[in-house]
Amino acid sequence: MRIGYGRVSTHDQHPEAQHDALTAAGCEQIFIDTASGKLARRPELDKALLSANRAGDQLVVTKLDRLGRSLENLIDLSNTLQVRGVDLVVLDQGIDTSTAIGRMFFQILGSIAEFEHALMSERTRDGLAAARARGRTGGQKPKLGPRQVRLAREMYDEKGPDGKRAHTVEHIAQEFGVTRPTIYRHLAKP
Repeated sequence: MRIGYGRVSTHDQHPEAQHDALTAAGCEQIFIDTASGKLARRPELDKALLSANRAGDQLVVTKLDRLGRSLENLIDLSNTLQVRGVDLVVLDQGIDTSTAIGRMFFQILGSIAEFEHALMSERTRDGLAAARARGRTGGQKPKLGPRQVRLAREMYDEKGPDGKRAHTVEHIAQEFGVTRPTIYRHLAKP
């Protein structure tokens, strides 16, 4: 069975052109999302993937960029389809994974994605090493400076006329514009 999937972003795009192309390609069911490709949640794609679940089925899209959010996402989707025995057909680019050339195309894309990931990891390691060489450590800057920690500790230790704490941790956190766990974390340090 041929299952069609299309996606348009929410502004200035109309799904009719994709719907017509998918219909002309012989799709028996068509699912179209109206959402940004960057969004992880695409309910119509989920439905299309549920429908295209038998060996010999084909998931048909008009363009490759309508299917995946990223190259890595595209490869994951392709692998999922391959495991099910479902072929991917991309009309505008003439890709059909039921053919040797179509499968080769996705293997090349997978290699490129793996190479890109390796380069990003290498750049990250190099950047962290350079930062360490300059004396910087990773992580987020502390929410409170040493002076603020001292003041927070003094406020916490301050007693009222009745002998109880003059300030709650909630009050101290509000005073410094941080959360209670941040105050507790600094109070726990010696």
